[in-house]
Amino acid sequence: MAVRFVIVALALIGALAAIGADGSKENRGMCATVVNGTGYECKEYTVETEDGFLLGLQRISHNGKPQGPPVLLQHGLLQGGDNWVLNLPSQSLGFILADEGFDVWIANGRGTRWSHGHKAFSKHDREYWDWTWDELAEFDLPAMLQFVVTRTGSKVFYVGHSQGTIMGLASFTQPAVPEMLAAAALLSPISYLDHITSAFLNSAAHHYIDRMVKTMGVREFNLRNEVGVKLMDYVCARGDVDCGDLLAAITGPNCCFNATRIPYYLQFEPHSTSLKNLAHLAQMVRRGTFAKYDYGLLGNIQHYLSLSPPAYDLSAIPSSLPLWMAWGGNDALADPVDVARTIKELQRPPEVVVVLPEYGHIDFVLSIQAKADLYDSMIAFFRAHADRSNIAQEPHRLASDCGELSRSPILPTFSQ
Repeated sequence: MAVRFVIVALALIGALAAIGADGSKENRGMCATVVNGTGYECKEYTVETEDGFLLGLQRISHNGKPQGPPVLLQHGLLQGGDNWVLNLPSQSLGFILADEGFDVWIANGRGTRWSHGHKAFSKHDREYWDWTWDELAEFDLPAMLQFVVTRTGSKVFYVGHSQGTIMGLASFTQPAVPEMLAAAALLSPISYLDHITSAFLNSAAHHYIDRMVKTMGVREFNLRNEVGVKLMDYVCARGDVDCGDLLAAITGPNCCFNATRIPYYLQFEPHSTSLKNLAHLAQMVRRGTFAKYDYGLLGNIQHYLSLSPPAYDLSAIPSSLPLWMAWGGNDALADPVDVARTIKELQRPPEVVVVLPEYGHIDFVLSIQAKADLYDSMIAFFRAHADRSNIAQEPHRLASDCGELSRSPILPTFSQ
């Protein structure tokens, strides 16, 4: 009953946030809804992926004139690009990078509020939700990177959080993607999930998610919709998850975000994902693999010409790509054992590893003290590699379309 009340409250807050003062529904973009009024200039762009999704991309600058190298910020699961700018300007990574002179681009994955649908399918079509993070790595991230490279004529610094690191690491194994990158910073890095301590996700993975996909089909998942309510009710009713503090049950205890801002956060979060994407993550939890989605024997033959889904080869990420990583001692999703395994499989270990014992999963994007704890170190890392952002080619040679619609071992620890 308590969980259902939380879901109803989420839905009510979301509905109220979508209604204007005159009572009419507003379909404004992220710039108009979240950024305008903060003193930063924000521009909206649309990027079309190879498989037809229309992704929202925002460009933020201070004083309207970005001078530094471009940075692309990629959100995590059930989040959108807004999570980089939801705190005060002195606390939000998107604003902090703009203040430091970087050219800030904020990515929004398919299915989220700030993206713009699909050129052929609506949200009510099965095909619209027929994807996992495989497609985010194969289509979404390369399309957005190519768009930014084309617009700026520079290689891009990448920042990913949570699922943004899963799709980042997977995408970095594609030869063309590292060529567009100057360096990458990974917050709560995830490629393996078999040691996670999240009681909620462990229970969901071992008992329910795949069965939901088989019985309900490929559908939207959102904590505000019917599918979300059924999942939450089922998992919380089992008794092995304390849903009294649902956020901690999912992400681990978070130390440092401002709890009084939760009603404001809930105006925008959580965003939607596909039920199939959750099933893919559940496969990773149970099997300890970093591999493509498992369709079953016949499905795998149809999709991959093999009986089992191919694994992502982290050693294929070129040693020339500089990496920076950070994770927390209370993070229930980026477990130290899994992170160490990821690092071991890389050709080149990260140049900087930041470990914050008190941080939970959400603290990495919403902590009010993250600038001193994390972001200053990240910015210093980017500046140390600023020369890598230069591209010898002229911008017009990097892509054919420059319009707004584009296809397209543990190191030293920095503590608080």
